[in-house]
Amino acid sequence: MRRTLLTMSSSKASATEKGPGGRSYHHGDLRRAILTAALEAIAADGPSGLSLRDLARRAGVSHAAPAHHFKDRAGLLTAIAAEGFGLLATTLRAAADLEEAGVRYVRFAREHPAHFQVMFAPELLRTGDLELTAARALASDALREAVTAVPPEGRGTDARLAGVAAWSLAHGFATLLLSHNLDDPVGDQDPEEVFRKLAGMLFRHAE
Repeated sequence: MRRTLLTMSSSKASATEKGPGGRSYHHGDLRRAILTAALEAIAADGPSGLSLRDLARRAGVSHAAPAHHFKDRAGLLTAIAAEGFGLLATTLRAAADLEEAGVRYVRFAREHPAHFQVMFAPELLRTGDLELTAARALASDALREAVTAVPPEGRGTDARLAGVAAWSLAHGFATLLLSHNLDDPVGDQDPEEVFRKLAGMLFRHAE
């Protein structure tokens, strides 16, 4: 009986962790707190200068907590990228057609700029990570399905090349938009409406 009580007590303790201020986190909550702090730091300063020690301070957790959950900076950024590709896959699958998928791609980049920066920085990631690979495949499949749904007369006979063109347009537009290189050309116009016009120039919808 005593051994059972000790085991239960030990399991309960391992399910929670404390920050330096004594605040208790459930294991999953602490991981989420670290990810949230990392996303805020990346949105403000970019991913290249991210420090696990500074991140722990931002999140209000022990210095060892980020390394405990993600091992190192590459592990943390890989988790962020995997989460981002999963979110992107979900939003692309909700699109009614290819044009809407492109609009949703641009919207995702605007709403999740930190994820977007990290997702396409392979030099910062563990590119062979299984979770990342699976999430990236889901996003690629969602875009591919949107492309193949367009009749050949609207996209050409090479669906693979059409997919590259669609991705290049959406990704290039989103990247230029986030880096403020489209501030003058877009002006006060809604960026999503501008993108719709560009997509219409590239892909003709079959009647």
